[in-house]
Amino acid sequence: MKTKSPFLNGIVDYMLTRQYSLRTVETYLTWIKSFINFHDKRHPASMGDNEVEMYLEHLALNANVSPRTQATALNSLAFMYKHIIKNELSLNLDFARSKRQPKLPVVMTKEEVSMLLGKLGKRYYLIAGLMYGSGLRVMEAVQLRVQDIDFDYKCIRVWNGKGKKHRVVTLAPELIPMIRNQIIQVNEYLQLDSNNKQYSGVWMPNALEKKYPTANKTLAWQYLFPSYKLSADPETGEIRRHHFHHTGIRKAVKMAVKDANLKKLITPHTLRHSFATHLLQSGADIRTVQAQLGHSDIRTTQIYTHVLQQGANGVTSPLSNLL
Repeated sequence: MKTKSPFLNGIVDYMLTRQYSLRTVETYLTWIKSFINFHDKRHPASMGDNEVEMYLEHLALNANVSPRTQATALNSLAFMYKHIIKNELSLNLDFARSKRQPKLPVVMTKEEVSMLLGKLGKRYYLIAGLMYGSGLRVMEAVQLRVQDIDFDYKCIRVWNGKGKKHRVVTLAPELIPMIRNQIIQVNEYLQLDSNNKQYSGVWMPNALEKKYPTANKTLAWQYLFPSYKLSADPETGEIRRHHFHHTGIRKAVKMAVKDANLKKLITPHTLRHSFATHLLQSGADIRTVQAQLGHSDIRTTQIYTHVLQQGANGVTSPLSNLL
């Protein structure tokens, strides 16, 4: 993740030492570099509110980004000015807001979900099964630890999900045998790694490695979906076994969609959309669905009720009364 810019490298180091996820670091770095390039590579310290407003308007009017993307760019720049430049942006920035309408969620039928899962290999089947069966995001699925699975209560504990929120979600009993087999494979990796003198144990969050110095080599803390190979920790250079990379799941789902001859625009996140919609179809209360998805605002969850209510299941077409 290192760049040719000492300034950008400083941002990377600052974020990594404060336990920001690699994905967040990459996202913030992308928008900060874009902002700098937009202003002919001027140093951010020589710019301020006016330049940020110009850049955000460019994103809305010329790049036609979504409101969420524009907000992410603003968050990235606000972080940089507050923590790196030490000169916070105004709370009253005046710029054109993106008016592009957010996309409606694509939802698969139960039959389509079954067809998709049937085209996935064993490892990807389990990850996709957890995403559909428990409403997990891609990163939440790949970052699961062995101890996050509660077989007794048939639930999964999700730590530091989107917005750094924790939640407990349901676990489909049908996946338990596959998860137990997966844990056996994880233990085999651990035994192999433990014989490697360079192995420093799995990455531990929030300085827990210092508090529990031997925990990083216990089965409970290992990632449920470990990478096939060891790699260097980007922060410390220590040799660890990271979790499975999310791009592998995207590629596998894309191939499965093609093999299953599905015509909808389906991504891994479609499994989460389908989880929510099918829960509501089965009679689940919207507050329950909100809690399972980890939404702070119930209005975010209500988009799935719109999918059900505005289609033929909720509104009868006048054409149906004629034919």
